[in-house]
Amino acid sequence: MYPEQFASRILEQEALGFLQRLEQMKPFSLQMPMVKAASVSSESHTAIERHIAARQHEIKQRIQRYLNWLLGPGQNASPAEAQRRLRFIRLRFNSILSQFDIFSDALTQRCEHENGIWLAGLDVLASDALDLPGHKFEHPSIITYLDRGFGAAIRRVRTRLPGGSDNPVAIIRVPRERMVGNGIGSSLVHEVGHQGSAILNLIHSVSNDLQQKEAKARSTLSKKTWRLWRLWISEILADFWSVGRLGVSSTLGLIGVVSLPRPFVFRFNPSDPHPPPYLRVQLSCAMGNILFPHPQWKALARLWKSFYSKKGLGINQRTFFALQESTIKPFVQLITDHQPSTLDGKSLREAMSVEHRQPVVLQKTYVSWQKQPRLMRQAPPTLVFAVLGQAKIDGRISAKKESQILTKLLKHWAHTRSIQETVNVHKNPTKYPNSILTTH
Repeated sequence: MYPEQFASRILEQEALGFLQRLEQMKPFSLQMPMVKAASVSSESHTAIERHIAARQHEIKQRIQRYLNWLLGPGQNASPAEAQRRLRFIRLRFNSILSQFDIFSDALTQRCEHENGIWLAGLDVLASDALDLPGHKFEHPSIITYLDRGFGAAIRRVRTRLPGGSDNPVAIIRVPRERMVGNGIGSSLVHEVGHQGSAILNLIHSVSNDLQQKEAKARSTLSKKTWRLWRLWISEILADFWSVGRLGVSSTLGLIGVVSLPRPFVFRFNPSDPHPPPYLRVQLSCAMGNILFPHPQWKALARLWKSFYSKKGLGINQRTFFALQESTIKPFVQLITDHQPSTLDGKSLREAMSVEHRQPVVLQKTYVSWQKQPRLMRQAPPTLVFAVLGQAKIDGRISAKKESQILTKLLKHWAHTRSIQETVNVHKNPTKYPNSILTTH
């Protein structure tokens, strides 16, 4: 047998093996046993199934074209050329498997007892957190999943997946150690804030304002201060979104996340997009004080500083933190008053509709819910988290009671969504097609 013929036979079988493994990638709807309430939204499910089906179709076509070439014109090619072409197909094939695994990791947990329904409830919370009252914008589907660690993370919609494809849904990873308590809302809505900032192009527009501040600064140190705020603006805007939607619940949750050993709280890393935790909590308190004026914010800031005194820091560290702290108020005011073109002239403060999250309003709402618990079940999820967070800092609710309430409400939100989607399917079957029929 000639070397070319031997190579052709080996490579043909390898390509056919790719096709066989693709056939084993079944739609998620055929392999995910879960109760209806634990399912992701119909929009998310359809978007994921269509995305994976399109990638499968694409790679199958590539493989088929390769086989046609290999058994036709490729018979005259060298073994090295034939192997080179298949090598690129293998890379693409593996990237599709990586994409499949990303969604599989997020969806498989929906089969876990309790966790699956809690995650569906968190999907509803995330969707509500992305809405800005009185402002309509493109609303991507969001799904959540649990993972180890202390912090949350997001893979935003239309960001690059392995292989270069656009992500069809936003995927938020939330830490298991935060389930189930009010702190999960802070972490989750922070990640939603990253998605909201991207949709509204806030990072670019706020960065322009900060560049102007830097240019007008008179001293080198002052210029550096504003340059650092710009370096951290992505994470700061996500924190602002969380405070704006959840009130003090956001700051309490943040304190729970960044209460780390002292060296980590004061550590400054120029390549880290997060501000040092020591500054980050103060920023959160300053945001809250501007959006929802109340003595609780200054009390929280003092409490945080009592946890982590600057005594013992070197002179350079003390100078660094003093300079940044001196500009916290004007910096936060700049964000609050910022009017991006994407909000049709509204400031970020106005877009957050802060009148519904004022401490006095939240306190009155909690009292009314104590008398009529059904009102809590009818309220938007972000309002529930805001009210419970306010009740927590006021000492009106225990951690145990808070967890019990949120556990019930996460189930309620998941169940309500599943019922509503069933109704929607019957009313408009073309909008919620069966993913198996439409993608395979």
